[in-house]
Amino acid sequence: MDVKTLLIHKSNLICLGFKKLNYKICILGGTGFIGYHIAKKCLSKKWSVHSVSINKPKKLRFLNGVRYFLCDVSSKKNLEKIFNKNNYDYVINLSGYVDHSKSKLTYKSHYIGCRNLVDLLKTRKIKKFIQLGTSLEYGSIKSPQQEPKVTTKDTKKKLKSVYSNSKLKATNCLVKAYKKYNFPCIIFRLYLTYGPRQDFNRLIPIVIKNCFEGNNFPTSSGNQIRDFIYIDDLVDLVVKSLKSKIKGEIINLGSGKPTKVKKIIKFIESAINKGKPLFGVIELRKDEQLKIYPNISKAKQFFNWKPKISIFEGLKKTIKYYKNENSR
Repeated sequence: MDVKTLLIHKSNLICLGFKKLNYKICILGGTGFIGYHIAKKCLSKKWSVHSVSINKPKKLRFLNGVRYFLCDVSSKKNLEKIFNKNNYDYVINLSGYVDHSKSKLTYKSHYIGCRNLVDLLKTRKIKKFIQLGTSLEYGSIKSPQQEPKVTTKDTKKKLKSVYSNSKLKATNCLVKAYKKYNFPCIIFRLYLTYGPRQDFNRLIPIVIKNCFEGNNFPTSSGNQIRDFIYIDDLVDLVVKSLKSKIKGEIINLGSGKPTKVKKIIKFIESAINKGKPLFGVIELRKDEQLKIYPNISKAKQFFNWKPKISIFEGLKKTIKYYKNENSR
C-alpha cells in the first residue's frame, strides 16, 4: 500500500492552539483502542502526535490534532517514506492484525513490522521505543508470571499460536538491538485491557452489549482467572516510561490483581440489570490455562507506578460509557 497522508486540518498547530509542541511521537497502530487513548494523553501534553496504521480512524476514535498516515508496517519501503521525513523523539509500536486466524498477516504485522522499525530506527537518536507485547509470550509458564532476565527463546517450544510466536520473535529482535546498538527499547508484556471505546470483539464489551440488548448469551464456565487492567492505568505507565532511563527491559503490564471471569460477567449483568449469561455453553479449550496473571513488582519498582482503578470501578466507568453511547 502506498503511503497516504490524511491531512484533517490545514494546520494541526492552529487546530490545537499550541504555540510550541515539546515532543514528537509516532504511534504505530494509533487508530486502535489503546492507540487512541495514548494519542489523546500525548495531545493533552501538547506533543506533536503522528499515527501510522493500515486503517483510517473510526469516528469514535478520531482525534483532532493527530496527523494520520496510512501504511502497512510490513512494508519497509513505505515506512521509510514516513521516517525519512520525520524525526521522532518517541515511537510506540501497537501495530498488528487483530484477526490472528490470518497466519501470514499476523506474522508479517507483528514480527516483520517490528523488525522493519528496528532496522529503520536502530542508529537514529530516538529517546525511547515502546513495544506492546503480550502475556502469551510466556506460553504455559505458571502464574504469577515473572519477567525473564535475558532473551526468552527458551519458551518458544511452549508457544502454539502464530501470534504468540510472532510477538516473542519481535521481543528477541528488540533485545538483540538493545545489546548491539544500545537501542532504547522497553517491551511491555500486556495482559487484558479494557475501557471506553473498545471494539465489540473483546470479552467485556461483548458482555456489556449483550446485557444492554437483554440477550441470553453463551459463555464459558467463567472459572478462568485473568488479569484485567483499565486503559487509563495502562496509558499512565506507558507515557511515564517514555521519559525514564529504563531500556532493554521486558516488563509485565497488568493490574496484578487476578479476577475470576465469572465474577466480572455477573457484575456487568447485575449493574445493567438485563441480559442473561448462559455459563458453560462454550466449552473451554483442552489446553486452556485456568490461571493467567502477572507479577507486576518490576513495573512498580522501575517507574514508581501502580494501578489506580480497581476492576469494579473500571467496569462501572466502561458500562457508563456504553450506556451513554446507546442513548445517542
